[in-house]
Amino acid sequence: MLLGLPIRDRDYLVTDSTVEAFLAAFPQAKAVGKTFPVVILDGQEFSFLRGVSLVDDFAARDFTINAMAIDEHGELLCHANALEDMKNRVLRPSSQHSLNDDPLRVFRAARFLTELPGFVPHESLFSTMATAAAQDSFLHVHAERVGQEVLKACASPRPGDFLRALNKANALHHWFEELRHSDDIPGGPPRFHDASVLEHTARVMDGVANDGGPIDPLCTWMALCHDLGKTTTLPDALPQHIGHDVRGEALATALGLRLRLPTRYVQAGADAARWHLLAGRYESLRMGTRVDLLFRLTSRALLREVFRLANVDSKHDFRALARADFEAASSVRLPAHLVDQGAESGRRLRLLRIEAMRTAHRTT
Repeated sequence: MLLGLPIRDRDYLVTDSTVEAFLAAFPQAKAVGKTFPVVILDGQEFSFLRGVSLVDDFAARDFTINAMAIDEHGELLCHANALEDMKNRVLRPSSQHSLNDDPLRVFRAARFLTELPGFVPHESLFSTMATAAAQDSFLHVHAERVGQEVLKACASPRPGDFLRALNKANALHHWFEELRHSDDIPGGPPRFHDASVLEHTARVMDGVANDGGPIDPLCTWMALCHDLGKTTTLPDALPQHIGHDVRGEALATALGLRLRLPTRYVQAGADAARWHLLAGRYESLRMGTRVDLLFRLTSRALLREVFRLANVDSKHDFRALARADFEAASSVRLPAHLVDQGAESGRRLRLLRIEAMRTAHRTT
């Protein structure tokens, strides 16, 4: 409300009851939440005082700008630093221990920096995140909760800041183990890359989210995954990353599964790692390779997304060319006498598609 943003949900703080008494009064309510007691009733979320007073409760919240409440009379009650931090657009932990109380808040902090317009981290934020990330409990956060924070960050206008923040807080280990040391790895030969693998990945994520089209969290996730293979390049091979596309496929799959992301995301991340290089140099490919790439990505429903990613990554826009090629190749139909011949039908169809693309190029 104070930022002028749409209200997405309403959470209620119960100050004069316990969870047990609330559930007794409302048998249809359901208790959820393991870190702090929370009750869901008729789709609304009710929490209970953390401590003995509102001051205690505000100190136990994640960030000062979230440590606010409006009472039944419309009066605003808040953390001592909340309004100042809101005015100055500063993201500050509510207390030195507030992130320790629930280590998921490490990821939430990184996500808020991607979502909130103009907000900057308080000088204590990254050190507080690092302290929480060093706890054993950080390794045991429910994977689905971490995955949800990742997807929310991928739907934001500054998704690259998610990785940058986790890196500054030394919080990439375990959950993003593939990227843990990526800020120390050159993104590629200096004539093509002036940043580390991590910074290049963050830039591509930002670029995909701000390329003029609608923000697509799936495409942003693909950007996060596309260069994971570079993190396994042997030191004596640097700054080149030969074969990183092949190596990255399994790494992207492992990352998506670790975060319990939807199958669509797991597959898309793997395909982004494997095929972004070919899409980025599409114009130089042989016709047969083009056909194979186009129909492989189409079978995954990822043709648009991979070429959108490649446009930002390679700075070569082959989307129109790929669409035209696909239209030409997909117009082909097998003659009746070649249908239902197994592998031979597939081979002949591929040849017809290649020829259709060549013909379309000659006529243009």
